[in-house]
Amino acid sequence: MTLIGLDDTDSREQGMCTTYLAARVAEEVRAAGGAVERLVLVRLNPAIEHKTRGNAALCVHTDLAAEKSLTIAREAVEALAATDDPRTNPGIVVAPGDDAPEPVVEFSRRAVREFLTLAEAESHVESVGYRHTGWGNSRGVIGALAAVGAWQAFDDPTYEYISYRESHRRGTPRDIDADSLFAAADWGYPSAWDTVDRGEGAMVCVPHAPGPILHGIRGDDPETVRAVAERIENEPVERGGLFVTNQGTDAHLRDGTIETSEDGRAYRLDGRVSNAPTTRRGGHVFFELGDGDGALACAAFEPTKRFRERVRALRVGDDLTVCGEVSEGTLKLEKFAVRDLVDTERTVPPCPDCGRSMESAGRGQGYRCRDCDTSAPGKVARPVERDLETGWYEVPPCARRHIAKPLVRGGFDAPTHPER
Repeated sequence: MTLIGLDDTDSREQGMCTTYLAARVAEEVRAAGGAVERLVLVRLNPAIEHKTRGNAALCVHTDLAAEKSLTIAREAVEALAATDDPRTNPGIVVAPGDDAPEPVVEFSRRAVREFLTLAEAESHVESVGYRHTGWGNSRGVIGALAAVGAWQAFDDPTYEYISYRESHRRGTPRDIDADSLFAAADWGYPSAWDTVDRGEGAMVCVPHAPGPILHGIRGDDPETVRAVAERIENEPVERGGLFVTNQGTDAHLRDGTIETSEDGRAYRLDGRVSNAPTTRRGGHVFFELGDGDGALACAAFEPTKRFRERVRALRVGDDLTVCGEVSEGTLKLEKFAVRDLVDTERTVPPCPDCGRSMESAGRGQGYRCRDCDTSAPGKVARPVERDLETGWYEVPPCARRHIAKPLVRGGFDAPTHPER
């Protein structure tokens, strides 16, 4: 087995896509007489500033010899990568052998949750004797090495079937029949998820960038995602590719505490709402979460759409688990679980005789009804109607990060309220 790791071949402005380059490498491998066992797509730390939208790295698993594999990968990068963009710095790592050693596998796990350096990646490459090459500052070698170890690093595989546009159509509006896409999404759900957003009427699987992707169908079953793609009526497709991925797995989240959370990492954190949610300019909703040792701002930004109503329904004292990336001291909510809801509030007592609210009798003297001369020692508890239930809530598909786990996949520790 030979593992061909690839990363950082696309551009925010010019498009291209490393998945497409990997599919082309796979085609050339087959043309050279090699077999391709799988294509691996790994989403790395979503907080990396240099990323294009999804921060994906790719690996082609083949039986072709390492030297020939490197030649094919290098020629593909030189022909297809957006290397004239100064922010595009491709990297290739070619690894002979069926399995990556544990330090490389651990490097892959860390690349999803941390910031790693080129020096560390090159040290690993040299210590295990891998071949590698890079363009520009070679930053893509980091992701390429992470892709080499990804197949062994993650134990919850999901799949994406990506359809690619004919080259002369790229940069023009995509020709896709929306009705057929929504029907295909219904047919494949829940095995195929995040294909559309019914609440927003959005075709989530269709990118807006000018790259080669027509649409990408994600899910738990490889045959289902392929079948959903085939049910969509659209412009002619140049080629398609099936990728095994860590998408939709929450692999980026780590358990932590509010006090020890750091920028550039994503967490699951427990705490209690300590400041009521407020809506700020632009429609962003903020509240504060505390755990007795610290406090952290949490935000549902405007692109999370109807999820913000869930956040606005929170009250001071609600117990939560929140998930998301911490950036500039604020956790950007991806989902949260209500563990316990405040179901009463303290209020001025009513007079037991006339039913009207009592008035304060003075500081520390309780309340009394001036008409009936009744009294009460203090405020009383009154039930509160809540628009939330215990369990998990999530951003809608239109706002979901590639790596965030949709609630419909299951495996959560409380009831779920999936969005679709």
